[in-house]
Amino acid sequence: MQVRDGMTATVLVVGPGHTLRQTATLMRDRKVGAAVVHDDGGQGASILTERDILESVALGQDPDVELAGDHLTANAVVADPDWSLDEAANAMLRGGFRHLIVSENGAVVGVLSMRDVVRCWSRDHQPV
Repeated sequence: MQVRDGMTATVLVVGPGHTLRQTATLMRDRKVGAAVVHDDGGQGASILTERDILESVALGQDPDVELAGDHLTANAVVADPDWSLDEAANAMLRGGFRHLIVSENGAVVGVLSMRDVVRCWSRDHQPV
């Protein structure tokens, strides 16, 4: 099974100027654990996760002031949709994170979470 088979193709995309509260609200509304942060003038697509927001709040930072672009996951890994789920899971384990941006020909086409991987593996291993 490949990343394209398990990824979520509907991606929440926010700008680097969204506050953490705005981003968290959108994540809650869409029931996702990560948002792709796209910066046209900068480095392209990065990712902001629940964990990034939690860390900021735990440090006492104001989610109405702090910006998504200042709290991105460092060294985010971008997966190809043709990677196997094993490759993706190994990349997540090596990096200590639970979400991958999926990109094809330079465009974001999805997000793969560890939950997506487990869901696919569980479906593959159910008794017939």
